[in-house]
Amino acid sequence: MSLETQRRIREIGENTIEMLIEKNQSYGDSALNPLGIFGNKDAVTSLGARIDDKLARIRTLGFEGFGEDNVKDLIGYLILLQVELEKRKASEING
Repeated sequence: MSLETQRRIREIGENTIEMLIEKNQSYGDSALNPLGIFGNKDAVTSLGARIDDKLARIRTLGFEGFGEDNVKDLIGYLILLQVELEKRKASEING
């Protein structure tokens, strides 16, 4: 792997992380702690629904539907899902 590819991977990863942190500050921790106003789903189910919606949008409108960065959003949702799954696993281990 070239140094340029490695640099781009780091840059994209860092930008995605910054986006997640900014959204977390704007929306509160709603992705991992859903309010449940319109449904009583847990974080994994809620994130799964958001991932499904994003994939449906990509399938229907392509990668740049509605002028959004659907790929970056999808990566962000997958990172949040991993955070929640690791939290659950740690909780199971620690009782």
